[in-house]
Amino acid sequence: MVAGRYQPLWPFSSPGEAAAWERAYREDGRQGWHLDARRTAVAFARDFLGFTEIDQAVKIVPQGRHARVHVGYRSPEGNSPALVAAVVHLVRYGSGRDAPWEVVGTDDTDLSLTKPAYGAAVGSPLSVGGRITGVDESIRVQVRHPGSAAPLGERCCVSAGGSDSPWSARVSFTARPGRTLTVVASTGGHLATVERFAVTGVRIER
Repeated sequence: MVAGRYQPLWPFSSPGEAAAWERAYREDGRQGWHLDARRTAVAFARDFLGFTEIDQAVKIVPQGRHARVHVGYRSPEGNSPALVAAVVHLVRYGSGRDAPWEVVGTDDTDLSLTKPAYGAAVGSPLSVGGRITGVDESIRVQVRHPGSAAPLGERCCVSAGGSDSPWSARVSFTARPGRTLTVVASTGGHLATVERFAVTGVRIER
């Protein structure tokens, strides 16, 4: 757990991994981006989730050892502001001065992922769902874990739309018991491949 209550989604999977990075950083300064909430949030979306068009930290709201980073993509209209795809919640993983930032979830708005509950113990197949506001949406669901380049499971795509309308799907996956996994729902196709996403963290039943 991160800060006693949050799921460690990325980039570290355990307190030991975070502590090992701290020691390495103090020795030679490697991977200093772990101390930058903005860079960590963008890397989570772009590198871990594979949403390559999401390459900007539009806004950051710091609050002590927490940070909310609004990540987004360039508007197709050249001079328009970047568009926000998600608000990524990060927490310092550990208590030291050099404790790295860890992604623990998203603050959902017009695309939510409310099922399964955050931190729930789950198995495969997994029932997922939430609510969405939009027109002609196509929701892709993936199950991911750090260290795996490809999704552990995927369902594409769920047609959805309307005003605060429910959506649901089932996705099968393969993962070892005891792991913490990231479940991600995304939609797009109008202005960018991925225009909105939401994540939650779950634990695999032992």
